[in-house]
This record gives sequence, structure tokens and C-alpha cells, in this order.
Amino acid sequence: MDISEHLIRLTGGGGPVCDGDDCPNVYATRHGTFVVQGDRYHSLKVPEGEGAVEIPESVLREAVRVLGW
Repeated sequence: MDISEHLIRLTGGGGPVCDGDDCPNVYATRHGTFVVQGDRYHSLKVPEGEGAVEIPESVLREAVRVLGW
């Protein structure tokens, strides 16, 4: 089973690949968390096994709009 089957895309274009200007993307999971797909943010040192991405305010606003919050 592909893990992406458990993700609901809230922002960006149609497919799972970032192309053009549709990244970063925000996904909702079935257990109430979020996954962000985008370029790594290298200005912050994070623990082994973790990553950080920079999210524009407009992307967060779009995700909130889609969720109806």
C-alpha cells in the first residue's frame, strides 16, 4: 500500500510531483496531522531523521480555507 493513499492534498495543483509554482504542498492525514512537501530549509539544524520546510503564509491560508476552519 502506498502511504500517499492516506494523504488528502489541501494545496497546490493536481499531481503528487511539485512542478511549476505549486509547491510547497500541504496534505492532511487520516489521524489529524499534516505533511508538508517542499524544498528543505537549510538554515535550521534539526535532529537526525527530521527535516524542515519553509511555508509561505498563502499556502497555510489555502489549507485552512480547504479545511473550512
